[in-house]
Amino acid sequence: MVLEFAILENRAVLTINRRDFFKLHKIKPEHTGIIACKDDLDWNRLATNIDAVISTESTLTGKVIRVNRFSSTTL
Repeated sequence: MVLEFAILENRAVLTINRRDFFKLHKIKPEHTGIIACKDDLDWNRLATNIDAVISTESTLTGKVIRVNRFSSTTL
């Protein structure tokens, strides 16, 4: 399982598989972070949005970061 491996390696997961990872967050909220992105073919915009959100977070542990095309939120 990707989330289990990320936890073992002390890494966050970056995914476009949003629904499954939202469910996993509810099942196992003690993770090292999930960054769930909306599929965006503009890779520069996506990278900029990801950076804008995670650079403001002191930690990603236990958080789900939603990155949309034009806005982002933390759960």
